[in-house]
Amino acid sequence: MTELPEGFSSTFVDCGEVRLHVVHNAAGVDDGRTLRDDRSAIVFLHGFPEYWAGWQPVFRYLSKDYLLIAPDQRGYNLSDAPQPTESYAASKLVGDVLAMADHLLGDRKFTLCGHDWGASVAYALAIRHSARLNGLVIANGVHPVLFQRALLNDERQKQASQYFHILTAEAAAERMTEHDFARTLSMFEKFSHTPWLDDATRSAYRKAWSGEGRLNAMLNWYRASPVIVPKPGEPNPDAPLALGTPEQFSVRVPHLLVWGMKDQALLPVLRRGLEEFAPDLRVVEIYEGDHWVIHTHPEQIATQIRAFAQSTG
Repeated sequence: MTELPEGFSSTFVDCGEVRLHVVHNAAGVDDGRTLRDDRSAIVFLHGFPEYWAGWQPVFRYLSKDYLLIAPDQRGYNLSDAPQPTESYAASKLVGDVLAMADHLLGDRKFTLCGHDWGASVAYALAIRHSARLNGLVIANGVHPVLFQRALLNDERQKQASQYFHILTAEAAAERMTEHDFARTLSMFEKFSHTPWLDDATRSAYRKAWSGEGRLNAMLNWYRASPVIVPKPGEPNPDAPLALGTPEQFSVRVPHLLVWGMKDQALLPVLRRGLEEFAPDLRVVEIYEGDHWVIHTHPEQIATQIRAFAQSTG
């Protein structure tokens, strides 16, 4: 496991179906459950193929003034990793975050931040459980309805998302493990410039991916997704998610979207129409940022999160 930042601790939280490993910077714990820390709380959700440390570069700029909480999501690193695909339905992933928050924060509201797949969970939670949140922060992640619409209607985004089929193919976990996780590491390098991916960081990721059944569990996020990725040249399949309306999928809390403009996996078309689903929307563009913007521009992102949290919580 990556060494914890100064002032951070780790714990395991029983979320019912799974136990999540959680890193936080709370001053203390009451009765073995609730974190004893009155600072405004921010929860960070990582994406694929990361774990809690994906957001670590941002922590250093916020840890003095905020209570920061970062779980290994279900299937990742030290958290439980059930093997059935159905264990990774969005409702279960959202349920994990809510159970963790109830355990650690009681009924306190929090700001929720998500990147990549963590953004998908964050959007789902904000849409269905807005009463728990002060606000929603997304860094290069997409609203589910807009993602599905772009996959049906935009050829460039459809092409950019063909890796879904590679990651859901038979024996994908075995291929992603081969040659000391070379293909898994390439998921970083394929979509961005990665000066931050040094030898120590590579070693930490390999360790996080090495548990029995771990890669299969991580890939189950793709297999269980309701998003349908059409193959080039084939007719578009039925995709009910594309018919979702703002009434059904609205983000009813203040929403900050931070977007690395050089992202090659998630293209700007995915933002089109977001204001219809998020009436209180603020968009910040980082022109030199790409998909891994939380690694390359952590200070800029932390500055935006701080201003947003001050205005909403």
